[in-house]
Amino acid sequence: MKQTLKLTDIIAVGFMLFAFFLGAGNIIFPPLAGQLAGDNLLPAMIGFLFTAVGLPLATIIAIAVSGGSWDHLTQDLPKKAAMIMAVLIFIIIGPAFAAPRTGLVAYEMAVKPFFADAQQMHLTVFSVLFFIVAMFFAWSQGKLIDVIGKFLTPVLFIGLIVLALAVFIDPQGEMIAPQGDYLTQPLTKGFLEGYNTMDTFGALMFGMLMVDALRSKGITEQKATTKYLISAACIAALGLAFVYVSLFYLGATSAAVAGGADNGGAVLSLYVQSLFGPYGQVVLSVIVILACLTTAIGLISACSDYFSTLTPVSYKAWVVINGVACAIVANVGLSQLIAFSIPVLFALYPVAIALVALTFVRKMLPNPCLAYRVVISIALLFALIDAAKISGIDVSAFDSLPLFSVGMGWALPTFVATVCMMFIGKSKTLAEETA
Repeated sequence: MKQTLKLTDIIAVGFMLFAFFLGAGNIIFPPLAGQLAGDNLLPAMIGFLFTAVGLPLATIIAIAVSGGSWDHLTQDLPKKAAMIMAVLIFIIIGPAFAAPRTGLVAYEMAVKPFFADAQQMHLTVFSVLFFIVAMFFAWSQGKLIDVIGKFLTPVLFIGLIVLALAVFIDPQGEMIAPQGDYLTQPLTKGFLEGYNTMDTFGALMFGMLMVDALRSKGITEQKATTKYLISAACIAALGLAFVYVSLFYLGATSAAVAGGADNGGAVLSLYVQSLFGPYGQVVLSVIVILACLTTAIGLISACSDYFSTLTPVSYKAWVVINGVACAIVANVGLSQLIAFSIPVLFALYPVAIALVALTFVRKMLPNPCLAYRVVISIALLFALIDAAKISGIDVSAFDSLPLFSVGMGWALPTFVATVCMMFIGKSKTLAEETA
């Protein structure tokens, strides 16, 4: 069987992946970061692009070159440890944080502004309807690539292009002096801000969803799957970079119309209303709802697909379970959900980064089984210390650790461990030693 795709199908696959990534966090975090970065826009944006574009791209490529599945990516880890890691990531990007956040952001930015006196009931009704629609699209797993890649995403992308052109042609203000950490360490602050998109976690799981989508198009051979996964990742990365640069510049020139806003959603909403007048909110609502909906569909589908492989419960039943859970969690409120998620991200993001990095240097490791266990364990240990600090726990004993003051105490120990494992000779794998 011929293992090729038409150009239109390749673009559709890339757009599908772009749409899965482009959701709540991608829209609400860059505008506020841009405003706070001000004159330090460029280094802050570079740091953000590294974690919000570079890492997801590297993750998809890592999945492609490792074999196209989570099992291939974690082949050198104990099976139980790999499964626990996967379950935790799926819970984070699924019903616990990322998926409910799509519904919350869609409500806060696209629906709430139309109510003079918004009530909790409005959020409840909207979240139920939003996740019913998401479940409907996720229900037909094999049709995802056509529904999202060929229909929803082009409409979304056109809206974003209109917004981006307007921002660069008619900026609504001048850049101001950087604030907070963006004054002293804009690159690092931007890097850490990129955690909030959760896209590296999403990439670990979307990669497998993309493999399923390619199989539905007749692509089954490893070489062809790798080729088209990388092509899709590059298309998605270019789209994300375009969006982030636009939103960062929007934020950096927003002080005159959105000064004092406490979240990126408010910055974006006020800016668009200034650009387009009374109809600006309608334009923004269409963009936000489509962006959040496509991501919700991808997250629910990815989680349901994985959990159906672990349990006797079917994929469609998991779609309903995850959709209902998302609707319930969405009623917690956006600020509370973001606050709960930050320590978890600080704890697990470095582990994901270490796993991806190890994939690219695996051939240089004399004993991959040992290396993966050691490096992942060290990344997790120091990441937990960083997370404890963010949570308000006194961990001042580690203040002398390089980069600990900026929330990246895990970086140097993990790097050193990786380098050391390149020089530890191969005698027996741990699997053989414990057999």
